[in-house]
Amino acid sequence: MAAKTPSPEPAWNAARLIPTSGINGADEQERRATSALLAVMSAVRDFGKTLTQPLGAPAASLETFIEVPFTIGERRVYPDGLIRASRGAKTWTALVEVKTGTNVLETAQLEDYLDVAREQGFDALITISNEIPSAMGTHPTAIDGRKLKKVALHHYSWSEILTAAVVQKEHRGIADPEQAWILGELIRYLEHPKSGALSFEDMGPNWVPVREALASGTLRANDKGVAEVASRFDALLRFAGLRLGRQLGSEVLPALNRAEAADPKARSTRLVAELVRDGQLRGGLRIPGAVSDLAVVADLRAGTITASFELDAPKEGRPTTRVNWLVRQLKDAPPSVRIEATPVRSSSGPAALLGAVRETPTLLVPESGRDIKTFTVARSVPMGAKRGTGRGSFIDSMVDAIDCAYLEIGQVLKAWAATPPKLRPTQVVETEPGIDSALPSAALSSQDNE
Repeated sequence: MAAKTPSPEPAWNAARLIPTSGINGADEQERRATSALLAVMSAVRDFGKTLTQPLGAPAASLETFIEVPFTIGERRVYPDGLIRASRGAKTWTALVEVKTGTNVLETAQLEDYLDVAREQGFDALITISNEIPSAMGTHPTAIDGRKLKKVALHHYSWSEILTAAVVQKEHRGIADPEQAWILGELIRYLEHPKSGALSFEDMGPNWVPVREALASGTLRANDKGVAEVASRFDALLRFAGLRLGRQLGSEVLPALNRAEAADPKARSTRLVAELVRDGQLRGGLRIPGAVSDLAVVADLRAGTITASFELDAPKEGRPTTRVNWLVRQLKDAPPSVRIEATPVRSSSGPAALLGAVRETPTLLVPESGRDIKTFTVARSVPMGAKRGTGRGSFIDSMVDAIDCAYLEIGQVLKAWAATPPKLRPTQVVETEPGIDSALPSAALSSQDNE
């Protein structure tokens, strides 16, 4: 009789390519995360190219190393990793510095590694941490600009790394099944709490003082911490976009106008001014295929977070017909969704909750009798006050507001398109012999009258 195979027990740990068990302390966490990431970048070529080609590396197989020793004067330094890509006569080399958990990158350490890279003729220093810069293309650590004349400095947050891995595996695809499994193991590892690749977890020490000063009416633009709160709001918005992009398999980016994209300081100045004047933090996300940018407003005075989409109303039909066109698209949205109908040559218009509009579409018909130009469809949630994460936190309430708005509104709304004109039916005409029946009826009538 064959031996009976024991069934797995709940306490048994499945064998994993990159185990999370046995991680003791920050040093071990960083060492394991670095080794896992660099090994998978080397093994899964498409994933490696996704992370290195935008930084200037050639499209080539990667060689990766960890804890490579170098000498600066009489000191030995050990960058966490090194990446090399060679194709033909071109070789691209980058040092890698990694932080996990709440550990932050240190200026002195990075400047040492930049010196090493310059002396060795390397091309770049790549940093990876849970820090998310408020503006794309900037670095979370202040660095002496003279150190960057010959060596490029790049930064990835762990959220960006995880997003790139998920998009590559689940949406772009990996042809080799073994490579797909290896990349899946990295995703599983990074998503585990013990990996140290954490989510955005803190609005910073100035969050509570700034809110209290706003409530008392004493907040001023030059107060300590106002600029930091605005910067962290932007970073949280980027984090929420990365998180949403992982689920959609698309690149979700902050929605910036041309001036703000060119000058991050201009955006910071605007955010601070709006926070002091209106008690609001405003931003947006650009989602591929959506009818508009997703606008986000955190109203610290009202204690709400509102996420909304705007779309053009149909250019034909009665006002109630245009309202019903929108309501049909929102058939599964909750009744608490708010809709505003803005007429032409106006900046605002009637607004009502979706539940009421379903019963009485005329609530959104402008009293002025003007045609409706645009609809704004918004979802509001109570704003958490805590600076961290979890129940009652600002971070979780903002992420939830964005996710819910896209799920209930953004992914179902479609832009209006005019109905194509239809050909009129061909008129059948009784003709006498010798008359060309192909002549149009108007010509036949004219001929009869003569």
